Amino acid sequence: MSRRPESSNAIDCADLVIDRVGHGSPTRAVDGVSFALGPGELICVAGPTGSGKSTLVAALAGSTDPSVRVVGGSAQVCGVDVRKPGRKHRVLTYLTGFVPQGAGADLPPRLTVNEVIAEPILIREKRVNTKALSIRVATLLDELHLPLGTAAKFPYELSAGMRQRVAIARSFVLEPRVLIADEPLANLDLEVRPVVFEAITRRREEQGMAALLVTNDAAFIRELNAETLMLRGGHVVARGVGKDLLWAPNAEADSRH
Repeated sequence: MSRRPESSNAIDCADLVIDRVGHGSPTRAVDGVSFALGPGELICVAGPTGSGKSTLVAALAGSTDPSVRVVGGSAQVCGVDVRKPGRKHRVLTYLTGFVPQGAGADLPPRLTVNEVIAEPILIREKRVNTKALSIRVATLLDELHLPLGTAAKFPYELSAGMRQRVAIARSFVLEPRVLIADEPLANLDLEVRPVVFEAITRRREEQGMAALLVTNDAAFIRELNAETLMLRGGHVVARGVGKDLLWAPNAEADSRH
């Protein structure tokens, strides 16, 4: 039996099915989602609360949340099967920069900002050039318009918007092949949003980083000129760029109710 050639895409999803497992019966959160995301490409995932957006991106980012369970279809992220990653789970989390929902509020409270941003490297490498690492952290802080003095502060000393930018800097520190971010604009002031937009765009253009972003911010999606997947009830009900969304049969009518 010949092996299927490895895809060059950052993400390949085919009829992906994900359940949320709680105290009662499992709930079908994502049902039959298919899409491909190539190097340097960008897709935004939009939809109402409960549509499955966060569950989808958490599973693709290799979440260890036991309530998220891939039960059907297939998904490869950077060549790693997210359904059964096994020992490659470490590779998956190395190649993927993940900004979960509420990331800014969930930063490790006992670490300084410098330690928070550097942690993904420190937990993987035994020997680290601390000077070079400090320079990398300082460069990320500067890129995201955070004062260099921020490095020595603790998360509780920062505003919500600054903490969100720290979470984004942390997701960039390993120079990922794909950024998976759930509501990356949360708590960001309008004047800071272009800074995050530029940081993502620069990596897409210069490093070929792909990006999968959960956002319902229509203005942000237009600015990115991004392909959009519209989810509802775990299904992709529309997809397209800008206002040119191609709706699934009956989906547009259902959305008006």
